Amino acid sequence: MIKFGEAAVSEHRRTFLKTTLAMTAAAAVQAVAPRGAFAQAPASPAAKYTPAPMAFDPKKIKGLSEKILVSHYENNYLGAVRRLNAIAEQLGNLDFDKAPVFTINGLKREELIAMNSMILHEVYFATLGDANAPGKALADQIAKDFGSFERWKSEFVGMAKAEGGGSGWVILTYSPHDKRLVNAWAADHTTTVAGGEPILAIDMYEHAYQMDFGAKAAEYVTAFMNTLNWSHAEAAFGKRKV
Repeated sequence: MIKFGEAAVSEHRRTFLKTTLAMTAAAAVQAVAPRGAFAQAPASPAAKYTPAPMAFDPKKIKGLSEKILVSHYENNYLGAVRRLNAIAEQLGNLDFDKAPVFTINGLKREELIAMNSMILHEVYFATLGDANAPGKALADQIAKDFGSFERWKSEFVGMAKAEGGGSGWVILTYSPHDKRLVNAWAADHTTTVAGGEPILAIDMYEHAYQMDFGAKAAEYVTAFMNTLNWSHAEAAFGKRKV
């Protein structure tokens, strides 16, 4: 089976993590602690992340097939959660005083990628359902920050289509720094507005659309917008820090 986008990279990352962990263990065995050195720090408890259940019926999402939704959820979202738990366990057992810097950098980078992938996928799946319109508070904020709802939609859709054939996210996010909503461009799981609170997101990695639409990313964007349910976005907007 051919792997697209993030799936192909995931295999490389798993290999990388196994290699770096093995090298770390070897380095620890060979290391000789100088006299007076501090005792090895005790292992910290590993974080345990529990995946959110699929809160929609994949058979009833118009425009996106059950096959691609189930694959996306099970392989990419659940894969990110599993990866994050595995990384957390490795970090919890790592002796940061002795570990090579490339091991620390590699694991912390992978932790950030997996964590943001988990969070953004949860936002993405939470927006799928019966299409509706945002409530008054969110609609008024969108109109205030973008000029109009139509202007926001035009920008959001245009940004998503511009990523077609590449990979990344487009995220409607609330910026506490600016106290306003912005459409954020993200090339991967690690680049977005610092401190931003995601309100709504569209996944533009090929795994989100290739099975249904091939290279026609623009048609996928249209299908996503036609199934956009604003209930989660309204709840997230209501919890924002002001």
